[in-house]
Amino acid sequence: MRRRSLLAFAAGLPLPALAQNAAWPERPLRLIVPFPPGGAIDAMARILATPMAEALGQAVVVENRAGAGGTTGTGVAAQTTDGHSLLMVSIAHAVNPALYPRLPYAEADFVPVGPVAVVPNILVVPASRPWRSVADLVADARRRPGALTYASAGSGTSIHLAGALFADLAGLTLEHVPYRGSAPAVTDLVAGRVDMMFDSVTSAGPHIASGRLMALAVTTSQRIASFPDLPTMTEAGVPGAVVDPWFAMLAPRALPIAARPSLSSLLSRLLADTAIIERLTRIGAAPMKGDAGTLAHLLTEETARWGAFIQRAGIKAE
Repeated sequence: MRRRSLLAFAAGLPLPALAQNAAWPERPLRLIVPFPPGGAIDAMARILATPMAEALGQAVVVENRAGAGGTTGTGVAAQTTDGHSLLMVSIAHAVNPALYPRLPYAEADFVPVGPVAVVPNILVVPASRPWRSVADLVADARRRPGALTYASAGSGTSIHLAGALFADLAGLTLEHVPYRGSAPAVTDLVAGRVDMMFDSVTSAGPHIASGRLMALAVTTSQRIASFPDLPTMTEAGVPGAVVDPWFAMLAPRALPIAARPSLSSLLSRLLADTAIIERLTRIGAAPMKGDAGTLAHLLTEETARWGAFIQRAGIKAE
């Protein structure tokens, strides 16, 4: 049923977005994901690949090229010249220029296709801890400077940045404990070996439902549908502690100029399709609206914002 829905959706697209545009694509496309399989960005790429292939009349093959916080795969994409490659990126794309002094690519190597989705981060603590609100946590952290720890999936991740921003804006001294990925960090958080974490709703959700973790707030600018009663960090008393972990699609600049508007339009239309929205919702993702221009503005704004914060906070890649 879902496949028939997507096929019907594709059939309704304007001709420039479909295979009837004989000039492009001429062969299968490669959708590079600069992170390992299994994460939210990989899931998004695979959710989009099939309906995109059906609309374009060519296969869309997801290729994982992980390493160095996403910079390895992004560098691979930057070097492609075939005009048939695409790249999924996360908020890390705006963060990495401030973390890595030498990147294997420049922003000019890419053109924006469009924003994809946001996966909210939630401030969670072990249920065994006494804190039941952000105010409780802040009060305890102020009484015991340097005693409380926050876990992250690694230095420079949105999870780390959310914790560092929280500490900075609330005037707290917290110890950062970086892990190699979210899974081991959550394991230690549930076990009470660390005190808090700004984990993704995808990862933290099951542990909140089981009662092993207590959710205190979301880092997004608005409340989220999956936890409508959970306040934002701003509502919880820490104005400005906003981190919207976004994901988007770029293309190497070899993408034919004539294909760019129709590809951007196709992505926007896919993200408005009910079947795709449902699949994204299942992984905790909220589709974003906008086009290539929207993404270009977002990249400029986020790169400047996080670059200034990382420099001020002295955050380094590990």
